Amino acid sequence: MLYTLISLLVLFWLVGLVAHIGGGFIHGLLVLALFIFVFDMLTGRRTTI
Repeated sequence: MLYTLISLLVLFWLVGLVAHIGGGFIHGLLVLALFIFVFDMLTGRRTTI
């Protein structure tokens, strides 16, 4: 679930980067996704599918 959320945020960022929509909001979402990813890696939690 967490990796799905991160993937969607990165996808929205790429769409915003190419289409020039969303401005700083899209980049904020990317930073949030990266923060969640790094936090998950540092804490070592594993999600089950």
